[in-house]
Amino acid sequence: MIGLGYVGLPTALALRASGVRVIGIDVSADRLRDIRAGAVDLAPRDRERLADALLDAAFLLTDDPRASAWADTVVICVPTPVDRHQVPDLSMLTTACASAVAYAVPGQLLVLTSTSYVGTTRDLLLAPLAARGMKVETDVFVAFAPERIDPGNADHSQDLTPRVVGGAGRRSTVSAASVFSRIAPSVHTVGSPELAEMTKLWENTFRAVNIALANELADSCAVFGLEPRAVIDAAATKPYGFMPFYPGPGVGGHCIPCDPHYLLWQLRAERIPSPVVDASMRAIAERPGRMAGLITAKLAARGIPVAGARVLMVGIAYKRGVADVRESPALEIMGLLADWGATVAFTDPLVPRAQLRGATLTGLADPWEQRWDLVVLHTLHPGADLSRLGPEHTVLDISQDRRGPGTAGTYRAGGVSGAAQAEAGAHRAAGSGSVGSVGPAGSAGSAGSAGSAVSQGVAASVGPQGSVGSVGPQGSAGPVGPVGEPV
Repeated sequence: MIGLGYVGLPTALALRASGVRVIGIDVSADRLRDIRAGAVDLAPRDRERLADALLDAAFLLTDDPRASAWADTVVICVPTPVDRHQVPDLSMLTTACASAVAYAVPGQLLVLTSTSYVGTTRDLLLAPLAARGMKVETDVFVAFAPERIDPGNADHSQDLTPRVVGGAGRRSTVSAASVFSRIAPSVHTVGSPELAEMTKLWENTFRAVNIALANELADSCAVFGLEPRAVIDAAATKPYGFMPFYPGPGVGGHCIPCDPHYLLWQLRAERIPSPVVDASMRAIAERPGRMAGLITAKLAARGIPVAGARVLMVGIAYKRGVADVRESPALEIMGLLADWGATVAFTDPLVPRAQLRGATLTGLADPWEQRWDLVVLHTLHPGADLSRLGPEHTVLDISQDRRGPGTAGTYRAGGVSGAAQAEAGAHRAAGSGSVGSVGPAGSAGSAGSAGSAVSQGVAASVGPQGSVGSVGPQGSAGPVGPVGEPV
């Protein structure tokens, strides 16, 4: 297993549990140290598997890429991020594939699982192997089998999730399918690596487009004083033609904010437009800026300028039940607020510290004794205890927790409907229900009442230090509109 991240490590542990001897290769000495110490974010069953594997001398962890020559099968599973301009960063993938090719031996199966553009397997494995004089389907075997990991979701563990495999030929496909059938309930084979690569891009682009739509429709619900979750639950009773997607403060993690950009990048190179996907990814990129705008509007409605305001973010992981903050909207929201002069802090039981604008921010274990101008609910982990939130706290809920209103143990149980009615009144009084925009440094703009539960429903002005607005992918100005379910 080349790459022992949030996909590679669980896959390695699942393969070992199936009876396979595993060599785990990772170039990060820190990651290997954390794995050996058990200080990694894993599901409970995988944590048990790791504890067992660490007692097994046959479970080898190393940073030496030459160790891949000892394996019958090499699975490449490394990150494929995008840079700040949403351009694919193929550096880690290129290095890992080059290493696998350099140390490939006759009879070996090489499987790429990292999400990438259509043609990656051919460009980074098949062509270099041919250049080495190794014949695919005769000397070596090659396939693409996209990862399907849903961190923090026990309902979608690997042993419950089918896999897709596309080999460079029949023998490669059969060989790769036999490997993944050990850890998946079924394997669906397709005719080529390219077909499997496009399958993964289609899956995640489908999710991205529908999440962007859910966010947009949730904003529309706020105009009418309706709770999006109630509408979604009602629509989900339709047994055909509808699949529920849920709104939130933004999209985080490695997949959804990144993977569709691999498709867009490749299509742009061919001068082929993809307007629906492109618009959806722009909306996803702008979402945290919209949330920052709602926060400033909420403060402005109370007569508090964002400069000097004290804001607490509750939960900063990108999703419930995980400690992963990659691409988390919370970080961008807090960064914008800090740029605009606010004092920002966070509390998250799974995330002890985070990097914000190049500085390390330590989470507060008990923030409730301090005074906050605004408490923002971002990520409510399972079992989150918000019982210490009281009338003295001004709260803005941008989490849109999937458990919905009325669930025991959540702040929502305190009566969202009244806030929703105030929200609707604010939108009607404001007319269009939109608020102003700001540039990348938080320049001046006017804040309306949209998105905040302002009973008066009147516009409020925000000064140069902190105005409302959304920031696009490169920090460009954009409009801010309403959001559903504020408290």
